[in-house]
Amino acid sequence: MPASASTEDRISQPDAGELRPDEFLRALYQFHGSALLQFAARRLGGDWHRAEDVLQEVAIRAWRHAGELDPTADSVRPWLFTVLRNLVIDGHRARQARPPEAGDPELAHLPVSDGVDHLLTSQVLIEALGDLRPPQREVLLHVHYLGRSVNQTARVLGVPPGTVKSRTYYAARALREALHSRGLYAGGQDRAAR
Repeated sequence: MPASASTEDRISQPDAGELRPDEFLRALYQFHGSALLQFAARRLGGDWHRAEDVLQEVAIRAWRHAGELDPTADSVRPWLFTVLRNLVIDGHRARQARPPEAGDPELAHLPVSDGVDHLLTSQVLIEALGDLRPPQREVLLHVHYLGRSVNQTARVLGVPPGTVKSRTYYAARALREALHSRGLYAGGQDRAAR
């Protein structure tokens, strides 16, 4: 564990060397994953797929130093960001050093639907819905998933239509914030990149 870790970090968290590899990586992603992914995406011009690849490489390099790093400490962030930045620079240099790829440029940008993005987005959405209060989840279910009108939802829930409107507004706002905290933004882009 780094000498700069606070006493509170050492008491509340297990020694990073004692963590199993899956626990180490889970803690690393939980405490630093979102910030690292957003930073990588900005450095890579909004290419989220390459950003995820770079983040995985950062995680592997951190795991190789698991005995020296505490994935739950803020003091490890500068090291993680430096490794990420260096990987992005190395990738850029490697692309500049090789000749441009030949082929049909239109085919290179065709999206391939393998369902993974949809599955991951669905999982993040389910987790974000779990952050909402039960009345907020319930009103979103009726209005957006079941397609009921405000008046129909009000009758089913036994509340005034104004309450349905208010709950829908605050539920959508809370859901948007929960998704943002998990790295999902409208249109799939970071707000700062727009």
